[in-house]
Amino acid sequence: MAYMWITGLTIFLTQILTLLVSECRAKVPAIIVFGDSSVDSGNNNFISTVAKSNFAPYGRDFPGGYATGRFCNGRLPTDYLSEAFGLKQSIPAYLDPMYSIQDFATGVCFASAGSGYDNATADVLGVIPLWQELENYKDYQRELEIFLGAEQEKEIITEALYIMSLGTNDFLENYYAIPGRRSQFTIQQYQDFLIGLAEDFVEQLYALGARKLSLTGLPPMGCLPLERATNFMHPDSCAKEYNDLALEFNGKLEQLVAKLNNELSGMKVLFANPYDLLLQLITAPSLYGFENAEVGCCGSGTFEMGIMCTPDHPLTCTDADKYVFWDAFHLTDRANQIISSYLFKDLKSNFL
Repeated sequence: MAYMWITGLTIFLTQILTLLVSECRAKVPAIIVFGDSSVDSGNNNFISTVAKSNFAPYGRDFPGGYATGRFCNGRLPTDYLSEAFGLKQSIPAYLDPMYSIQDFATGVCFASAGSGYDNATADVLGVIPLWQELENYKDYQRELEIFLGAEQEKEIITEALYIMSLGTNDFLENYYAIPGRRSQFTIQQYQDFLIGLAEDFVEQLYALGARKLSLTGLPPMGCLPLERATNFMHPDSCAKEYNDLALEFNGKLEQLVAKLNNELSGMKVLFANPYDLLLQLITAPSLYGFENAEVGCCGSGTFEMGIMCTPDHPLTCTDADKYVFWDAFHLTDRANQIISSYLFKDLKSNFL
């Protein structure tokens, strides 16, 4: 009798899950991604740049155990969000010839590691600037129309969830690393410059048919292992200046989101803010089952990322699930999963 009850409950829960997944599919038929290494699923593999991660130990915990070009040991937040919306488990890179428009119809990534809102940021490592990400998206629209027909293409473009995740490189890789922008702007002026670029990009997306957008804020940049390692005034501590900057910029992004929602008729823009949760993962890692939040798993965890994160580094950890950071700049698969679960709650309530 108990067995029959458990079996019945299992069938009932399966039916509920199926209905929820069907609802997700119906209301969000695809996820379309723009941004930097926080969401790049491998586009940089196919351009001439040193900003690559298509080699071990990257991807060692990705399904199949191979490096995809994701700056992670496994999946990215956008991959987990795709799965949560009832779509595929991972979002393919637009430039990857292994995939076709049939694959991209339910999700595609245009992001490029090392990019930013500012075109000058992409120039630092010779990666895809945001304007080119948009041009690639226009090509995608044309391909999708040929593949599905105008009516179905329009439905996907309109109902798709667009995710933007970038901005960190504009400050850490560009403004504070290279004198060019610092000679032109104060830090407050540069923030406003970036906000203007973000606004222009969203307006262009809107003109192209986008109606559901999640705009991701900055993380606590001063707590990235690389910034802690180079915080010579307060060794191994988070760089307060960068964290305060991230909070200030996030406030400006939030204001921009309110402005866009007021001005762009029929469009819903959500400000996705990972700052507080990430800071909690970093300052109280044991609450989430982590053992280390100060350094990355790869190498010494203080400076290594990209080509410096090599498979034969003797210090690379054996269990990345114990670490918040995978390398000196990027989160582990497990941290990405926690972040995506947190963000999905708001995404679901706003777009389903």
